[in-house]
Amino acid sequence: MRHARGYRRLNRTHEHRKALFANMAGSLIEHEQIKTTLPKAKELRPIIEKLITLGKRGDLHARRQAASQLKQDAYVAKLFEVLGPRYKDRQGGYVRVLKAGFRYGDMAPMAIIEFVERDPAAKGAADKARVEAENAED
Repeated sequence: MRHARGYRRLNRTHEHRKALFANMAGSLIEHEQIKTTLPKAKELRPIIEKLITLGKRGDLHARRQAASQLKQDAYVAKLFEVLGPRYKDRQGGYVRVLKAGFRYGDMAPMAIIEFVERDPAAKGAADKARVEAENAED
């Protein structure tokens, strides 16, 4: 019987898994679309759905709960200022997982996880702004 064995371990320790999903959730919030392996994407989905629900609540306790899971304050700010209001009328189902073939090196199944009704301009926007700031200094 496989009672109480609901999550994939992904060949990592608990601490490593927790850090992995915190980083992946932050990247997904920042870029609104990321490419990863299919098992990681499927495990990230409930984590990000719960974070969006916290963003919809919008109170101080929800903000502190989200901050305890995410690594940077910028991710928390975007979650509560952009994503929470965007999905306030939606009853769940904030992200989709699309299969994206297999990785060349090891034939691992790949997937794209993205927000429903995402902003296409958000992908890579922070990286572009960082490069422009570096070029402006020179």
